[in-house]
Amino acid sequence: MISEGQPRRRVLGGLLAAGAVTLAGAPASAAAPSGSGKKPTVVLVHGVFADSSGWNDVIARLLKAGFPVIAPANPLRDLAGDSAYVSSVIGSIPGPVILVGHSYGGEVITNAGRGHSHVKALVYVGAFAPDKGESALQLAGMFPGSKLPEALLTRPFPLPDGTTGHDGYIDPAKFHEVFAGDLPTSVTRLMAATQRPGNVDGLTSASGAPAWKNLPSWYVIPTADNVIPAAAQRFMAKRARSTTVEVEGSSHVVMMSHPDIVVRQILAAHRATR
Repeated sequence: MISEGQPRRRVLGGLLAAGAVTLAGAPASAAAPSGSGKKPTVVLVHGVFADSSGWNDVIARLLKAGFPVIAPANPLRDLAGDSAYVSSVIGSIPGPVILVGHSYGGEVITNAGRGHSHVKALVYVGAFAPDKGESALQLAGMFPGSKLPEALLTRPFPLPDGTTGHDGYIDPAKFHEVFAGDLPTSVTRLMAATQRPGNVDGLTSASGAPAWKNLPSWYVIPTADNVIPAAAQRFMAKRARSTTVEVEGSSHVVMMSHPDIVVRQILAAHRATR
């Protein structure tokens, strides 16, 4: 119990210092179940128009199987900054890592996965896997079928340097059809209302040298994807020599509608690289 005469600032400082020591000594995979040190940490990176909660069903299954999991909040500000942030998360993890990216998150792991010897595999889930110089929107338009262009709205926002950026988000009236057509509308209405927009500069920025040229990769292709056409994903998967599974009739959010299939691909990546 803290007495009235004890300086609160000193007590607070002591608590913060103790907390700092605890945090510094803890592994980055704080969500890891006990006894899971021999398994890789699975890092799940979401894309634009979504957040980390889209991975919830995948996370629950991975934790049950004994895998440490981190699902960081992708900043969605620009490709270089987003990739640098995820790279810093990777760098804080002491053991092997499997990187998993959905949608634009695939472009982020393609860049963030470079330069980390403990990254063992990449798993693309309805995702972009660009080569150097390619952008997300360029790849989405490479083959017909994307409904994103006509559903994309923009909203200006101030940048730190005083200029104006533009956030892109999906018209809520079109969100269900474009993004998550195989989920209940009661769910997609909430997703539309809480979607995280992304700076359109991130979607048009040229990607750097791809990690998939030096790492094995796996791909989950939803065949009814209205954001990234399945044909575009097949093209990227073939180019990256990915081990691929297609999910017939699945929307863009295949990790929500078919989490078991996504987890199986992650487990396949683990078995092949351990």
